[in-house]
Amino acid sequence: MPQTTAIEAHRLLPSAILPAYTHIPGTVTPHPIRDPRGHSYNRKARPPKALNPSFWADNRSYLLAIDMFNHGYYWEAHEEWERLWRVSGADTLVGKFLKGLIKLSAAGVKVRENSIHGVRRHAASAGEVFADVAAETSEIRFCGLEFTMLQFAADRAAQLRYNQPVDNGKAVRVFPFLLTPEPLPFA
Repeated sequence: MPQTTAIEAHRLLPSAILPAYTHIPGTVTPHPIRDPRGHSYNRKARPPKALNPSFWADNRSYLLAIDMFNHGYYWEAHEEWERLWRVSGADTLVGKFLKGLIKLSAAGVKVRENSIHGVRRHAASAGEVFADVAAETSEIRFCGLEFTMLQFAADRAAQLRYNQPVDNGKAVRVFPFLLTPEPLPFA
């Protein structure tokens, strides 16, 4: 499993506290929501605001999910993007875009589960979703992320070899890319 320490991930929401561990289904990590030992057990999160492509930098849930993804919290990023997907509408262009991010983070979860078939399936599906969304808009970026970079990232994730074990629950970036929205909200 490649560990990408050469690229530093800058936090988009530095005030938000990242979880104590990342959940990896089928391992010793407690389920974050259902298990009393879970990092989000009994935490009542406010429903997120729907993601607006023109004002993505104002959406804390979206920025937090990017932070989680870029720091190796793939299960948690998946969950946060899924919450946004529900309130933004699954059949909207935003919903389709979020589905691609959900699939990409699911590929990260599959890396941690040592399911190479799952990694390839989810990464390929993410790339297809990003291509579909790009075909529906004339923009090169959507919610701050460039379509070309997203499709490259999905393609790269599907082709990598993952074979270095990582401690259960330790958040580790497994992909050699970051999701870096531009322009950055803090730039």
